[in-house]
This record gives sequence, C-alpha cells and structure tokens, in this order.
Amino acid sequence: MSDLLEPLIRQRADPHISAQADALYYFTASVPQYDRIELRRATSIDGLANAPAFVAWRKPDTGPWSELIWAPELHFNQGAWYVYFAAAHTRALDHLGMFQHRMYAIRNTSVDPFTGDWEFLGQVDSGIDSFCLDATTFTHQGQLYYLWAQKDPAIAGNSNLYIAPMSTPWQLAGAPVMLSKPEFDWECRGFLVNEGPSVLQRHGKVFISYSASATDENYAMGLLWADENADLLNPASWHKSPEPVMRSCAEDSVFGPGHNSFTEGRSPDEVLLVYHARTYTEIEGDPLWNPDRHTFVKPMRWSAEGMPLFGRPSRLD
Repeated sequence: MSDLLEPLIRQRADPHISAQADALYYFTASVPQYDRIELRRATSIDGLANAPAFVAWRKPDTGPWSELIWAPELHFNQGAWYVYFAAAHTRALDHLGMFQHRMYAIRNTSVDPFTGDWEFLGQVDSGIDSFCLDATTFTHQGQLYYLWAQKDPAIAGNSNLYIAPMSTPWQLAGAPVMLSKPEFDWECRGFLVNEGPSVLQRHGKVFISYSASATDENYAMGLLWADENADLLNPASWHKSPEPVMRSCAEDSVFGPGHNSFTEGRSPDEVLLVYHARTYTEIEGDPLWNPDRHTFVKPMRWSAEGMPLFGRPSRLD
C-alpha cells in the first residue's frame, strides 16, 4: 500500500485548521477567486473535505479592502471569534513593485461562529505603512501575540517576519520586532520572502514555521525556535534553521509546500501539519492566479531532542 498523500481539499491555498473547545475542527483558506472568507467545520479532519462552506464575509466592490482577500485564519481569542486576513484596494503594484495589502480583522461574539453577525473591525495597524499579510495569533504565558509578514522599505526583498504583543485581539500593544528576514539561498529564489508564520508550542520550546521564496516549486518551509521561558520579543532568543525543513519532492510530483498551520490529531499529544502544495510545475502565467494549490495534512514526527520533523510533503513520514 502506497504512503503517498492525496490532497485533503483541492484548490485551497494558505490552509488553516484549528481544533476548538467544541470538539470540532474548523478550516479556512484562500479561495481561488480571492473574494470572500469561507469557513468549514467537521468532527474529524477527513470530514472537512466534504463539509459545506459557510461564507462569513465577502469583500466590498470598492474601498481599501476590496481586492485580493488572502490567507484568512480563524482564532478564538478572549471570548470571541476572529478572522485575520489581508486585503488590498487594487490589484495594481505599488512603486516598489509590491502588492498593496494591509491586515484586517472581523469578529463574531456568538458562541457559534456560523451564526450571529461578523463585524468588520478594520485594519490591524502594525505601525508600518507597507505591504503586510499572513497574520496569526497565539497566547504564551498569558500574553496574546500577533505574528505576521511585512515589507520594510529599508530591507531588500518582499517581506520579513515580525512579532508584537496585543492589547486587544485586534490592536497591538507594542512596536513590531523583526524575527527573521530572507538571507539563505533557499529563501531568495524568485523573490526574497519570509511569510506565512505558524506557531507550535511543545517540548519546552516555541516553534515558528514559515515559508520562503516564490510561490512556485521554489516555495519551501523554514523554522525558528525559542525556549519557552525566553523573552519572545527579543530577537536574540530565537534560533533559525539554515536549511529548509520541507521542500518540493519532484520524485513524487508534489511542489512548493508551504503556508502551513498546526492542529491537534486524535489526541492533544498528536500534532498534524497542514500545508498547501501543487502537483505539477507547468504553471501558465503568474503562479498567483493558478488555482491548483491543494490542502494536505500529515502527522508530525519528533526527534529524540524534541525537534519537529516535517519529512517529505508527499508522504506520511
């Protein structure tokens, strides 16, 4: 029997799956039209594949957040549901050749996020007026943190990774701190990119996975980590793998794995890796408009030292 993986959900990029207190798995991702925020839920990971999609929010026809809805993530923070996402006012590039995305949030105070009203809260302002996207949140030792990718006009490339504490689930409480920028060859293929961060807290460490390079077959995943008792706002607390932890597997025809999330498996001790990848490289035109980035899920493995082992994107191990 082959251990080759099949996509869980086709044509869904930037996938985010979270296990919530109501014993359900919630899924959201970028849709190929980039025009709305969809949610799915099921009692199992496999059940998400055929679960009906609930549209929580649609973009307006005009305005600052009316184009290119990217990478939504659903989080339950401080008693309410939030979706963090990026949007632009135009599909045109700016004077630096960058898309013009900023980060936004919507909130639902209902117990059930598939009912009640989703309230648009506006921009999550990082204090830097530049291209930014791929926000996630996590709580560590009682503090809620915001983690995202953003362009610094003074640094070559498209985006770096930043962290900041939050005063509310939609407002930052401090200045952005840069944790990583593209520096290794595998982070600079096609574009200089660090984006799509996701947090995993296990074995006395805080891990941040992220994605790098262009979104074609060069896309690959990297890893940062810090001791759980370290100051997460001090860049010196963080270590960075010089090599990617997951990359394309040409022999199995799975390319450009990245923009991942983590969720619980059958037990709280089991961690599942959620990511997107393509199954071919012959992309016509800009990879951005190719819809065939599919959602994959596989179990995480661990080294004897408690480090995550991502393995190949095409196989269970």
